[in-house]
Amino acid sequence: MYIDTVPNRTSSPAILLREGWREGRHTHKRTLANLSHWPARKVEMLRRLLRDEVLVSPRDLFETERTRPHGHVEVILGTIRTLGLDRVIASKRSRERTLVLAMIDERLIEPCSKLATTRLWHTTTLAEELGVAAADEDELYAAMDWLLARQDRIEQTLAARHLTDGGVVLYDVTSSYYEGRTCPLARFGHDRDGQTGRPIIVYGVLTDGDGRPVAVSVYPGNTGDPTTVPDQIEKLRQRFGLARLVLVGDRGMLTHPQIDRLQAHPGLGWITALTSVAIRKLVTEGALQLSLFDEQHLAEITAPAFPGERLVACYNPLLADERRRKRQALLEATARDLTRLVREVTRRTKTPLTDAVIGMKAGKILARHKVGKHFDVRIAEGTCQWTRQDASIASEAALDGIYVLRTSEPAARLSAEDTVRTYKGLSQVERAFRCLKGIDLLVRPIRHRTDTRVPAHIFLCVLAYYVEWHMRRALAPLLFEDEELPAARRRRDPVLPAKVGAAAQQKKATHTTPEGLPVHSFQSLLAELATRCRNTYRLKGEDTALTFSQVPDLTAVQRRAYELLGLLPVTGK
Repeated sequence: MYIDTVPNRTSSPAILLREGWREGRHTHKRTLANLSHWPARKVEMLRRLLRDEVLVSPRDLFETERTRPHGHVEVILGTIRTLGLDRVIASKRSRERTLVLAMIDERLIEPCSKLATTRLWHTTTLAEELGVAAADEDELYAAMDWLLARQDRIEQTLAARHLTDGGVVLYDVTSSYYEGRTCPLARFGHDRDGQTGRPIIVYGVLTDGDGRPVAVSVYPGNTGDPTTVPDQIEKLRQRFGLARLVLVGDRGMLTHPQIDRLQAHPGLGWITALTSVAIRKLVTEGALQLSLFDEQHLAEITAPAFPGERLVACYNPLLADERRRKRQALLEATARDLTRLVREVTRRTKTPLTDAVIGMKAGKILARHKVGKHFDVRIAEGTCQWTRQDASIASEAALDGIYVLRTSEPAARLSAEDTVRTYKGLSQVERAFRCLKGIDLLVRPIRHRTDTRVPAHIFLCVLAYYVEWHMRRALAPLLFEDEELPAARRRRDPVLPAKVGAAAQQKKATHTTPEGLPVHSFQSLLAELATRCRNTYRLKGEDTALTFSQVPDLTAVQRRAYELLGLLPVTGK
């Protein structure tokens, strides 16, 4: 028997199973079956069997030696090389640079301690890809020291890429709690993590106008936010060589003393916001008329207390409603606690509470919800009474939804609308802090013990966020991200809340992209990419150690991610 392929002019060839024999000088053949509907692989196997070839199942010939996640490692390393971050860190390849790149990659895959890093990168192809399989935690610590010594040069290179004379620089400060007691930088201060009783580390991040990180500075935990500004001025002017820029900081950062420092440098402008006390003073003095917002929500004003500056007053009705709702909830919670205290004081007849004890309990209640200024508590001779200060509440409520920005920039250079848009760019720095401190990169908990390793650790996390920032931008069509938002920020109403783009609304409603692909978060997309594994097979047999590796073809989601990151040619273009 044999397989015969019979050509057909109008359709595919016919695949026939035939047998043949000879009778004298004549050859005869007979068709036994039509195999045209069989897949080509199955036909070929039968053809080989009829030729008496030995057929071996792959399961009998090879065995799987190891399977390791690979896709997420490949896209992160590919993005690093596309961005040229490896060359920014060091122009020449070295063991230290390779270890730093491996730590950045692992930070995006699964943030952990340096010891755990040397374990976990063996569970993926990362150690094999970069040739760091033999590295231990001591080598990683040495690479961190090497990285810290190069921080100034790296930041200068990033600043040259992303900051320009006359451009906008965003700056904000945060803190993270510290695990341990030995680091000199760990001090007790204003903890933003809610971990009372733990020392903290303070660090400030400089970004460009789009929130792309450029530099980071680390300070002792008892450092006040405003006192970090002079360092940033020096960094921007001397190290980055920027003679003209606009520094954007919040009201707690750019205080009057810091603005005086900025004014000493004519090329440095600023944008910040006024405190509620300053806004109330403007209203009292008549510089800010609340009737301005009857028909508009943005107005430019002047005030004698701010000579040579522009003040942009804004009113956001949605923000006003939210503040009223929150204040009412806090007032009700405080009233309930004070009522409970009065009942306790009244009930304690046999062993009355002293005035000092009542005062301590009342003080804790008034401080708990931050609205104690709106209550009048009277304690006398073992009794307690309280009343709400309605006039104080009404005075504060009159300013709900109102905020005022102050800037040194003239209107010819920066309109009132663009001033508000630029100030709101600080939300991009806050997003960086959420990624650094949240589920993505996990700066905290900080366990390093020296005042050099902690800054190196935070700088490493910022470099990892630099990679993540670019990946998020590129992968936006596959993520629950508003890919229209960066462009919309430049043209939308500067005061009212942003409206979600039509494409983002569609993605959230259907959980699929216009191409029908599932929409992901950044973490779940990395997990999807990780399912593209590198499989290592070993040839069976006692006398052989032959192995080979194989990576499966990309799925539809994986292929789209590779294309968006520029790691594959884009089909159809």
